[in-house]
Amino acid sequence: MKRAIILVLDSLGLGSSDDSHLYGDEGSDTFGHIIEECALGKANSRERSGSLRIPNLLRWGLGEAAIESRGASLPIDRIKPEGAYGFAKEISAGKDTPSGHWEICGLPVPFEWGTFPKVENCFPKSLIDELIIEGNILGTLANKHASGTQVIEEYGDQHIQSGFPICYTSADSVFQIAAHEEHFGLDRLYELCTVAKRLVDPLNITRVIARPFVGNSKDGFTRTSNRKDLTTPPNDLTLLDRIQESNGQVISVGKIGDIFSNQGVSYTVKASNNMGLVDQLINEMDKVKDGLIFVNLVDFDTNFGHRRDVPGYAQALEEFDKRIPEIESKLLHDDLILITADHGCDPTWPGSDHTREHVPVVFYGKSIKAQNLGKRDTFADMGQTIATHLQISPLRNGKACELI
Repeated sequence: MKRAIILVLDSLGLGSSDDSHLYGDEGSDTFGHIIEECALGKANSRERSGSLRIPNLLRWGLGEAAIESRGASLPIDRIKPEGAYGFAKEISAGKDTPSGHWEICGLPVPFEWGTFPKVENCFPKSLIDELIIEGNILGTLANKHASGTQVIEEYGDQHIQSGFPICYTSADSVFQIAAHEEHFGLDRLYELCTVAKRLVDPLNITRVIARPFVGNSKDGFTRTSNRKDLTTPPNDLTLLDRIQESNGQVISVGKIGDIFSNQGVSYTVKASNNMGLVDQLINEMDKVKDGLIFVNLVDFDTNFGHRRDVPGYAQALEEFDKRIPEIESKLLHDDLILITADHGCDPTWPGSDHTREHVPVVFYGKSIKAQNLGKRDTFADMGQTIATHLQISPLRNGKACELI
């Protein structure tokens, strides 16, 4: 079996899709707006300034994919692509992380996941009452839609004093619980999330996320890398399962294993940030010579998209771009590497939720033909292309891109 690598730049959307008006996201454009803000000098910080500098990603074709998606030029260098580039629209019903990843791997989600209303006390009283009893806690805090960083700043002190975990949600199908690693305990938080996942399953909620943090109000609270996602398993076979059926291995780098509820995953390696995850990718490329290495670079979404931090997002893109030559140096002659995203999270957009956008489809490898792949009708085209490359059974959805 050959080798493929998927790099999900979590939330790097390429412009609002045809149905974005149904989600209130018409006009959103994560990558395009970052480029424009940088060109206007509105994304300067102590760490970076000026236009967005990502020569390697542009060389692979990301810039041309963005221009194709928005149908208009961008204030960025035009570099002749060496990769195959295009963009894809999502046919899954939501704009959440599991739906995006599953569709990339050939399993669109046509139904809508359950969500909680955007009101105060958004969780059903019966759910919280059951969580208190079965989770052996005395109460909860927050009970609303909130940004993860803001909610621990608002309730961190009260949480430490009372022992009540902080429960909140977003526009996605998710129930999140934040708790202090030392005062509440990491294992206790994981156990509580396991109880919560069982309780929210009848509501068709996709994920329960454990959000541990440390620190204090004086020096500031900080979320740690011990996040854990408890996700509803895929309801059918994905690219990952097909690879394992063909005796190939699937390596999860970052939160991929959590997103697929470890279905079709051989083993997982984790790290605390994007650069640590790239380090892990490099390590796995040295060891694993066949099958799939699947990476999610979560900082783009968690640290910068949701926090509406344009300079931070731009800096993170530039830092990742500098690692591209290192990744290239590890590529085998017949490797195929894909750069894509699972949804948008425009840091210039109102609120803190994901945005309904096209995603990049950028394939690179020593043996593929540089070309414009145009608009793909589903994220599943990417999974089907990788299945073809690995010479395994075709997926049920998607049309493979012709890369040679």
